[in-house]
Amino acid sequence: MSSSTPRPDRVDELLDTWHRELPAVLGPSSELAKRVMLLAAALDAATRRELTRYGLTGAEFDILAALRRAGKPYRMKPHEVGRAVLLSSGGTTNTLNRLAARGLVDRSPDPDDGRSMFIRLTPEGVELAERALLGNAAAHAEVFDGVPGEDLDAAAHALRAVPLPGDRGRRS
Repeated sequence: MSSSTPRPDRVDELLDTWHRELPAVLGPSSELAKRVMLLAAALDAATRRELTRYGLTGAEFDILAALRRAGKPYRMKPHEVGRAVLLSSGGTTNTLNRLAARGLVDRSPDPDDGRSMFIRLTPEGVELAERALLGNAAAHAEVFDGVPGEDLDAAAHALRAVPLPGDRGRRS
């Protein structure tokens, strides 16, 4: 971490108040939990602002990103899309229908399985996915503007010790 000590902020003030008023509510993770919640809210707001620029919902963006991340030919089966973005089959179908209506994805039969389909990004879908992904990355970078890179790396590394929801792995 960098050697400079940040100035006290509203989380510090909140913790000081609880320490004075009801110290039993404070645990070793209290500060981290509050900071993570506030950062998550800031990142979510930045993402929503950015997606609005492209006329996308969060689910639409997640699907475009999953298909783009799949690499050429930017296609997946519907159940793979749903699993990649953690949507129900109904939610996936509805979102794919909206994207297809906008010409951002198309459906094609699986030549190896006549009962199955592929969902593929159209050229317009690839272009929009890339613009939205780059815009979202820039919006997230703005949230962390002014934080030294080594501090960001150290924070990301430290958070790896916390199991993510749904991870089956154990802490190392």
